[in-house]
Amino acid sequence: MLIEPHLEGSGRESRRSGWIEVICGSMFSGKTEELIRRLNRAVIAGQKVEIFKPAIEKRYHDKNVVSHNDRSIRSTPVQFADDVVLLAGESQVVGIDEAQFFDSEIVNVSIALANKGKRVILAGLDMDFMGKPFGSMPQLMAVAEFVTKIHAICMNCGDVASYSYRTSLGKEKIMLGEKEAYEARCRKCFWEAMGNDKK
Repeated sequence: MLIEPHLEGSGRESRRSGWIEVICGSMFSGKTEELIRRLNRAVIAGQKVEIFKPAIEKRYHDKNVVSHNDRSIRSTPVQFADDVVLLAGESQVVGIDEAQFFDSEIVNVSIALANKGKRVILAGLDMDFMGKPFGSMPQLMAVAEFVTKIHAICMNCGDVASYSYRTSLGKEKIMLGEKEAYEARCRKCFWEAMGNDKK
């Protein structure tokens, strides 16, 4: 179930409080699409929005954040997490895609932005191709006020999928790819395939 934070005020005057939202899940689950949806709603509401992604993410576009179904929104590629703080400026909402690829400072950056009264929305893979927690995603989920885990459909059996199975060769942790290199898998199909890969 997707839960988007209640954005209306409490009816009393107070300084704006920021918060952190994390959208996570496997490959092909719709994380980026959900991020874009939330950011577009903020734009429609007249809020100042800035969007960032890691510079290494160039699968669909050098600069824009693009979902698997070709929805896109402008963004700024950055090399390091600290760059986000410098470039966020006077924005009220900060969107960050592929959060798992950033260095560990992304956690402190997110906290600092939220403490300044900004709404910080991050999307990323919660597990890598080995089924292990990916990068700083566990820490981000721990400090976030809102966490939304989205599921894909298992490309092997059609069940609910929460794992990203790498079909191509290569054991490096970060390997950008799409349907030619990854499949969404349910727990059963993922671990059965992982067991066969070790034989």
